[in-house]
Amino acid sequence: MNDSEPKREPVKVFYNSACPVCNAGVSYQKNRMKACDIEWADVHVDRSTVNELHADLDFIRERLHVKDDEGNVRVGIDAFITLWEFSPGERWKASLFKTPLIHHVADVSYNTFARYLTRWNRLRGNW
Repeated sequence: MNDSEPKREPVKVFYNSACPVCNAGVSYQKNRMKACDIEWADVHVDRSTVNELHADLDFIRERLHVKDDEGNVRVGIDAFITLWEFSPGERWKASLFKTPLIHHVADVSYNTFARYLTRWNRLRGNW
């Protein structure tokens, strides 16, 4: 890296371990990405990490958030795309989900699922 290039930060994933479905997905992804320069921030365990995103805790609990290596915050399906871009053997998923029609369907599906999953977690008293 030369002096004119901006410093790259590690990718940082903000997730909610209080949701059993989310926690299982993140555990799987963590295992796949052991060799990657990724930070994992559990907003349920350390709520102060929410300040870094300047967003509402409930919104962060509801949807996966990723801060990419340039400091851009990605949410929902875009957060997954960012993770897949850095995950060995999953870059093809990032390319596929970036295509406009698939991206749109995945975005609507993810947001709908996340909304219902949040309601389910609240009914179960997970937070």
